Amino acid sequence: MRWMRAARRGLLTAALVMAAYAGAGVPSADSDDGRGPITLATGRDLTGYLQRVLDGWNTTHPGETVKLVQLPETADEVHAQMVDSLRSGSSRFDVLNIDVAWTSEMAGAGWIARIDSRRVPLDRVLPSVVGTATFRGGLYAMPYVTNAGLLYYRKDILDQAGVKPPRTWAELEHAAATIAPKYGIAGYGGQFLPYEGLTVNVDEAVLSAGGSILGKDGDRVTVDSVAARHGLGFLVRGVEDGWIPREALTFKEEESRLSFQNGRLLFLRNWPYVYDLASAPGSKVAGRFGAVPLPGPDGPGSSVLGGSNLAINARSRHPRTAADFLTYMTSEGVQRQVLTRGSLPPVWADLYRDPALIGRYPYLPVLEQSVKTARPRPKSARYEQVSLAVAAITSDALQQHSSTDAAISRLNLELRRIVRGG
Repeated sequence: MRWMRAARRGLLTAALVMAAYAGAGVPSADSDDGRGPITLATGRDLTGYLQRVLDGWNTTHPGETVKLVQLPETADEVHAQMVDSLRSGSSRFDVLNIDVAWTSEMAGAGWIARIDSRRVPLDRVLPSVVGTATFRGGLYAMPYVTNAGLLYYRKDILDQAGVKPPRTWAELEHAAATIAPKYGIAGYGGQFLPYEGLTVNVDEAVLSAGGSILGKDGDRVTVDSVAARHGLGFLVRGVEDGWIPREALTFKEEESRLSFQNGRLLFLRNWPYVYDLASAPGSKVAGRFGAVPLPGPDGPGSSVLGGSNLAINARSRHPRTAADFLTYMTSEGVQRQVLTRGSLPPVWADLYRDPALIGRYPYLPVLEQSVKTARPRPKSARYEQVSLAVAAITSDALQQHSSTDAAISRLNLELRRIVRGG
């Protein structure tokens, strides 16, 4: 299967790559003392802010400029292109803007360099975020952007119905099933296409129900539980009963955002970047929606911790420049731009309490609460295979091709094979 084959590729080069650098800032013999122009590889910048951030660096570092390389939008495609380059031993990408879930995989394979923790203002970073940048006690990336899922809702419609934003699954289900049809719209949407987004949505449901997919260290499969069945069953029931429209099974982040922004959904699970875009001129819901933490079975649920970390390619020819660039990208000035220009949640804790920023972004207190209680995706050096298995198998259940019980049992078997390295 696809997710099983990926674990075997790269073993041929892993030992060589691990020896390439003992840590960030150690130049290779032909690297001009580790300084020079570098490239930053990232998924597509949806808000167009990043080049202006890089211009600030390039203006003051004319001999060490950063070139932006934008990869596709979806996480799976970004991951595939980054891994192909890293596995080949290429130095094309010096710095990689990686999903927080990929740190363990890339560090475990020896593809990214260990970072001197003294270069990182960890005391200024939201505590829940720091763990996403570590692997086996070492720091292998710098927290750059954090994220937590939020529940967006049509405030105007709920106000007319005299209903408060849902805090529990039962309240969400009831409103989605009974109120949405009265207004000719669908009830609830998330990211349900079988890709990384579905893994996140399923993981959030399982965590909210009190379960987990893997143990803390990623070496134990824990998905075969009543809680996991309850979490996945909540989503499966939504499709069966119709308050999750079948169209949502084709949604990634942008498709789901546009559906909500164009007035076709009562509720949407998505990331904070949606807030600014849905508030912009031309949006059919501008000024008519709000955001609250994700609901759970008996109260607020658990979001999966999203966002991205900045890592240095272990084969970078200019690791000293790359290390300095990471320090720049996690400075307070850049972190402000991450929010004000990129509509992305920064990792600096103080920014969530800045009165001026709260006035401009009223969802910041809700987001801080969600980030503080968010939990990371399963930590595993084989995360790619884990995610592909979760998405493929749970998609079958959502598509009504298998029952919830059958999907959990099958997932338990597949994850056990992955964890064993089979």
